[in-house]
Amino acid sequence: MDVRRAGERYPGGDPATGIESLHAFSFGPHYDPGNLRFGAVIACNEERLAPGAGFTEHPHSHTEIVTWVVEGELTHRDSQGHESVVRPGDVQRLSAGGGVRHVERNDGAEPLVFIQMWLAPEEPGGDPAYEVVHGIADSTPYAVPEAGAMLHVRRLTPGERTAVPDAAFAYVHVVRGEVRLDGVRLAPGDSARIADAKGLELEAGAEGPAEVLVWEMSP
Repeated sequence: MDVRRAGERYPGGDPATGIESLHAFSFGPHYDPGNLRFGAVIACNEERLAPGAGFTEHPHSHTEIVTWVVEGELTHRDSQGHESVVRPGDVQRLSAGGGVRHVERNDGAEPLVFIQMWLAPEEPGGDPAYEVVHGIADSTPYAVPEAGAMLHVRRLTPGERTAVPDAAFAYVHVVRGEVRLDGVRLAPGDSARIADAKGLELEAGAEGPAEVLVWEMSP
């Protein structure tokens, strides 16, 4: 198990324009050949946008982009004509396919925090696609078959335990609260990369509830 602490993430964004980013994987100017991907995951970014701030229109291709809003509201518009507002509890996915352009903004009155995860598809190309699942239930898996991956959202009460799926690759990201994984304490922003995951459990700390994103990935 490879544990990466929140403080080890690469800083990014543009604070002067209200954008602050933290990157768990090699990203942009922070090139690290030893930290390019784990399983299908090639990026796990924590984004913080001040009211009125956002990413102007930019392109993506050959990437599955899955977003989890922590606080605030994320406004999305893309070149395929999709426009939506994504809120806490929603799962958003943009399949870039052979190419798509999109805008991400905080058009709300409150600060916006979201986790955006990029996955490499098993086959490049194809048509772009877009989906939002509103208010996904706890323990309801969200499949991204194009990347051979499944997202599990875990909202744990103090002291509650939940299994980490047995998988060739499992990626665990703590959104809020504290948990223990195989006896190792993980705090918000921490992550764990587990190859050949078997028989592991997450346990929320006694201090309060926890929210965790877990990717289950095939070889």
